[in-house]
Amino acid sequence: KCLQAETAEKQSRMAALLERLHAKHNASRPWQETSKVVRQAMEKRGMMNTAAHQLLLNSLETLQRARLGSHLSPSGTECYITSDMFYVEVQLDTGGQLVDVKVAHQGENPTSCPELIQQLREKNFEEFSKHLKGLVDLYKLPGDNKLKTKMYIALQSLELDLTKMMHMFRLATNANTVETILHGSVGLLTARSGGHLVSLQCYVSPYDVFEEGVGSQLNLTDSSVPRSLGVSVSVTIEGTSAVYKLPIAPLITGSHPVDNKGTPSFSTATNSNCVDLPACFFLKMNRPMPFSLSFIQRMGNATSIPVFETSPSLSPLYQLIVQSQLELLEEGGSPPPTSHNMHFYSVLPDQQHCYFMNGDAPVQDGHSLQGALVSKIPFRHPAQVPILLDIIRHQAAYNTLIGSCVKRTSVKEDSAGLLQFEVCPLTDSSFSVSFQHPVNESLVCVVMEVIDSRQVSCKLYKGQSDALICTDEFITKVVQRCMSIPVTMRAIRRKAETIQADTPALSLIAQTVEIMVKNNLPPSGSPTYNMAADGSNPMGLPGLTGGNTPTGGGPPGGPNFSESHTDESVTDNWKCGFQSQFPKCTTAPSNSTPNILSCQQHKESPHVNELVER
Repeated sequence: KCLQAETAEKQSRMAALLERLHAKHNASRPWQETSKVVRQAMEKRGMMNTAAHQLLLNSLETLQRARLGSHLSPSGTECYITSDMFYVEVQLDTGGQLVDVKVAHQGENPTSCPELIQQLREKNFEEFSKHLKGLVDLYKLPGDNKLKTKMYIALQSLELDLTKMMHMFRLATNANTVETILHGSVGLLTARSGGHLVSLQCYVSPYDVFEEGVGSQLNLTDSSVPRSLGVSVSVTIEGTSAVYKLPIAPLITGSHPVDNKGTPSFSTATNSNCVDLPACFFLKMNRPMPFSLSFIQRMGNATSIPVFETSPSLSPLYQLIVQSQLELLEEGGSPPPTSHNMHFYSVLPDQQHCYFMNGDAPVQDGHSLQGALVSKIPFRHPAQVPILLDIIRHQAAYNTLIGSCVKRTSVKEDSAGLLQFEVCPLTDSSFSVSFQHPVNESLVCVVMEVIDSRQVSCKLYKGQSDALICTDEFITKVVQRCMSIPVTMRAIRRKAETIQADTPALSLIAQTVEIMVKNNLPPSGSPTYNMAADGSNPMGLPGLTGGNTPTGGGPPGGPNFSESHTDESVTDNWKCGFQSQFPKCTTAPSNSTPNILSCQQHKESPHVNELVER
């Protein structure tokens, strides 16, 4: 009975519960409860795509930190990214596909930006964000929006003048793309686009425009030149502590140049076309570049504005050039050597070189050649840009030659036939490359003077009795075609071998004359002669004096073989003469081999070597 009673009670409770459930189901649901259910469902749906939700939140936070706003149009087909000074409009169709991307600055109509369109279509959001950052940085200027607008107008006016200057240069010279980069008054100008500033590409080395594997120059056009190629600068305006008079209207008058170099005519700066602003124009280097102290001073003199607001921290220029080159090599995919000790190797098709960069050699007043890394250069007038670019090109040419010795190659120190070279600065635009004579055992050197980015003058210094290696004209021609010290040294040695093959008796004659000079003996059956210091050569032997050949003679202060010398005195006299010009070069590589550490570097292209020699 007790069991039956318990069962009946359970059935009664179940029936009551079912009645309550039926009653709740049939009753109308209140709005609050419905809203709660929908909200719970949405939260569960969001949990299914947490990564996308977090990405959206991060993007909104990034925009807020950059002081940018964003909103959708009522139709949902336009998205706006806005600031006080500009906005970006992204247009979509009803299916969500990209139609256009426009940028509008304050007071301007929105204009389509092909670069931003391409990046969004390729879903390159990282590059798109860089454009947004560039637009924000453009307006990081002092003052209110009215003052910022004046500064933006000044930048626009400068951009118009620079664009006109490039067109005038081409009108006068009919220059192609590479010629415009190397010689143009403002280089190759790429217009401002989105957050990318106006770019002026002003220097490329032969290796920059050389197509590996084909053995010829790249067929570059204005539209196919990468922004990162060679040396380039961006044109911008930034706030300064001083006030400068900047143009707020284009200053070039007329549409034709005044000479055959494309030089324009500028109107006079007046209060009607210029305004005082707490800002200045800047050429910003695409990467920090080493400049010698004298070149930094030249740029400041050209603009009457110091390059650095405070005195820069100076370092030996060659250390800066080497470090800059190593960073470029690292960007190319290979790590720099852990320790190089200013020794580098270069492996060429038929030669192996070791270069010691003697950047600490005293140049002036017992001090080494000093320099600093330059990131940006201030100026205030478009006419100052060509002067600054020529100084940048000049330094870039010097850096290219010195940097050509900096390699990643690893070579054993005791490798057979390893040739030793020492690179030593002489002035801020010249240096020497010392090495052992390919035929004799004396020390010779080539002095290279970088006159400007277009001209390099070379002179070979050797002993008066040393065999002829090659002419100065040959060395100059090779250097200007390849802008590479290793390729030039290889060409010199190969040329010396060619000369020796064409004149097999030359080395024998030179040795005979050297013995006679040392012993002060005249040749048998002929009148006595004197190889005077004035460079005269009564026998007319090539390569024995400096007066009749471009390669003859030693360095200034070199030996005079007109007097009697023992073997030791001749050697000492040659060293003293050499040392007077190059204080650190006291012994030939044949007498002492430095302790050289290994590093990594690619081989010099055989195509370039053959192309240069042809």
